[in-house]
Amino acid sequence: MAADDDEVRARLRALEAEVAASSAADRQRKAEARERILARRAAAAAESDALRQRQAALVSRKARPTDEIPADADDARPSANDLARAMQLARKAGDVKAELARAPKAGEKSWLISAGLSFFFGPLGWLYAGSFRETIPAAVLYVMVAGIVSKILPAFLLMPVLMVLLPLSGIAGLVYAIGHNRAGKRIRLFGDEQAKDPRVGGLLGRGPDKD
Repeated sequence: MAADDDEVRARLRALEAEVAASSAADRQRKAEARERILARRAAAAAESDALRQRQAALVSRKARPTDEIPADADDARPSANDLARAMQLARKAGDVKAELARAPKAGEKSWLISAGLSFFFGPLGWLYAGSFRETIPAAVLYVMVAGIVSKILPAFLLMPVLMVLLPLSGIAGLVYAIGHNRAGKRIRLFGDEQAKDPRVGGLLGRGPDKD
């Protein structure tokens, strides 16, 4: 009989311990849930404060006078050197325009003929107004390269290249003619002359050649 009583009391103590452990676990879960709720509320409050600050900054920025000059406005203004370069380019463009509008005189080269020959025939057209010292080698090289490439590549692959190179060749022919008329003789666009002829102009090429 005493053994049964001891067993009953042991079971009661085990049940009480289990109940106590369950209560402690419940309290722990409730405490963790409370901490999570408080953390979420704090994060929401911080986000709300940040949003209010951004809105206040936007309102103050919109309320700023429109004629206010930013601190770095001086950096955006063109400098004296920039204005001088722009004026120099404008003068050179005006000179070129006047040269193109002027009818060629006796002994001068027609820029229209020079540009057309150079556009349709490449460096071969440079022979019309350019220095023979550089146009003859360029023309020979052009013919050799054109002959080799035409045998290797089909015509439809050469067309995009020619659409880029031929306009550039036409511009070179134009410059040759203008330089010839200004210098009174054939000029070189490439080479290692010591100085440029002022009659030709800095945009147009090298000094005169005796060819």
